[in-house]
Amino acid sequence: QVQLVESGGGLVQPGGSLRLSCAAPGSIFSRYGMGWYRQPPGKQRELVAGFTTRGETTFSDSVKGRFTLSRDNNKNTMYLQMNSLKPEDTAVYYCNADNGRELIWGQGTQVTVSS
Repeated sequence: QVQLVESGGGLVQPGGSLRLSCAAPGSIFSRYGMGWYRQPPGKQRELVAGFTTRGETTFSDSVKGRFTLSRDNNKNTMYLQMNSLKPEDTAVYYCNADNGRELIWGQGTQVTVSS
């Protein structure tokens, strides 16, 4: 079974920063669109940011200007740099791979923004 391995979550104060990582098998990383979703407590999962298969990036309006997306093709790893974190960013963050026919999810990593 294909695995996406997330890391980097934790507890941070408002205004702080965290960097999430998602490692994928090379066959997935190079051929799938990769993205980050999050699920706040009691709410539905939502797209945060992602790369299309053409390498274009997209961000939700709620994180534009605060979050950045990057990837290291040598390490088959995608990163989500989260700055100026707010309490409303609290959620379980999931890495996702999508080729239009298959969706693959990571196990999720908790991000809690609280003073």
